[in-house]
Amino acid sequence: MYRSAALILLLSTTLPSWAQTLSQTLANGMKVIVKEDRRAPVAVTQLWYKVGSVDEQPGKTGLSHALEHMMFKGTPAVPSGEFSRRISAMGGSLNAYTNRNETVYFQTVAAKRLPEVLEMEADRMVNLNFSDSEFDNEMSVIREERRQRTEDTPGGKMWEQIYQSSFQTPANRAPVIGYMDDLFRLKGEDLRRWYRQWYAPNNAVLVVVGDVDAASVLQTAENLFGHIPARELAGRNNLQETAKRTPAEAETTALTRQPLLALSYRVPGLEKLGDKMPYALDMLSNILSGNSASRLDKNLVRGKQAALDIGANYDMLSREMPLFNIIAMPAEGTDTRALQALIEAEIADIAANGIKADELKRVRNLAAASEIYAKDSMSSQASVIGKLETRGFSHRDEAELRRRLQAVDSADIQAAAKLLVPERRSVVVVNPQVSE
Repeated sequence: MYRSAALILLLSTTLPSWAQTLSQTLANGMKVIVKEDRRAPVAVTQLWYKVGSVDEQPGKTGLSHALEHMMFKGTPAVPSGEFSRRISAMGGSLNAYTNRNETVYFQTVAAKRLPEVLEMEADRMVNLNFSDSEFDNEMSVIREERRQRTEDTPGGKMWEQIYQSSFQTPANRAPVIGYMDDLFRLKGEDLRRWYRQWYAPNNAVLVVVGDVDAASVLQTAENLFGHIPARELAGRNNLQETAKRTPAEAETTALTRQPLLALSYRVPGLEKLGDKMPYALDMLSNILSGNSASRLDKNLVRGKQAALDIGANYDMLSREMPLFNIIAMPAEGTDTRALQALIEAEIADIAANGIKADELKRVRNLAAASEIYAKDSMSSQASVIGKLETRGFSHRDEAELRRRLQAVDSADIQAAAKLLVPERRSVVVVNPQVSE
């Protein structure tokens, strides 16, 4: 085991000594970061737009996700469907996603084809051209996507209810895909207006990682994107919520054999590098879940056998107030109230007594391993860079972030556990749907 870990570490740190990361902010405000990684003759490109569901208004939810779909419907130079066809013809792959904070378009291609990909991205940043009939057809696809992924799945219904129960601000409550009523109301012109409002170089970050010459790629980006004018961006929604609130509970039903239980706590996110609590919350999530040695798995899944599955998650890098979520599926014979009490007892134990030295060592090792594995993937490297840059930090902060995670001690984690109290909590239960 230790020999394998040492080998992974060796492989992950044997980049050529001349590999470098260069960045530049173009005159129009677009940030470009290029990281050399010459282990394979490919390049990953990610174009991040800082717009997601938290930027939308009531009655217009789902705009960001719908626009992501329409961005493949073509420009005068690259007709509908041609973007994907060209990437496939290069032997490459592509996709896109929208979340609460941003919309990201990404491709992996042979490094020599990178300029062609960047040219197409620059083109659709300013020349998107779709018809109302294409919009209507795609909205039918999106509505069906909502039915399949949200309304007809227990996990989808759970996550939508988590945000509904955890927040008061409409932008924080809204689902990324949008409410179904809004998906019927949206018009093609709504998306065109959203495109003109947010798809601008001064609201974008371009990340390239791969077998490239960084200086050359910066010049290519300057040539292709530098002439695109900046735009005045609309004001952002006020996403502030109070840390404490009246505890909320909600129940829904879905086609599932076993119930689902979600405990979600309002907690602080990372606003500046020197904040301590977010790092401790991140480490606490790994103390509670993530592998067979974690508290909840060891004590409640394998020990008391009260849960079939259980996990915790927390994202410290978030524009809105983040949630510390614990998601569990009770075992046969355990109801959700009993499982909730067991979970809260585990949290209370950490809050009262802290953690053991071997637990701290384990989560520090996990954090170190995460860094190693991230370096082993070009896509992961690009994602870390893009996330830092679009959420208020610099790609240069990565090493310091990881150093501060490693500096978290038992007292810090104990303090983090003390934040997980009923005054910050919402509880969501998804019960099995009863056949009529």
